[in-house]
Amino acid sequence: MSKKAFEKIAAGLTEALEIARGNARPTKLYVPAEINVRGIRKKLGLSQDDFAKEFGFTINQIRDWEQGRSRPLDGLRAYLMIIERNPEAVLNLLRSGTKTPRKTRKVA
Repeated sequence: MSKKAFEKIAAGLTEALEIARGNARPTKLYVPAEINVRGIRKKLGLSQDDFAKEFGFTINQIRDWEQGRSRPLDGLRAYLMIIERNPEAVLNLLRSGTKTPRKTRKVA
């Protein structure tokens, strides 16, 4: 085993111990490579059109994902995971109309 490989393994083990002890949070987040968009949509009892409208997708995105012509990128897969686990919270936020104030930049 090379010294570099050993150092990576040792660093990973050190990080794992710190996480297990509660002294650190994981630096890498898990986003699955594949996500069952059709399954999420059907679990919610929504048509493709309604799912797209409710959660801010286009109907073409939903069709393409469900038919395997394309797949959601990492950020969208993470968003779909949240929809799957807590759709009510997502809908409440999207429907609230609350806007986060933008910070203004000074122009020189």
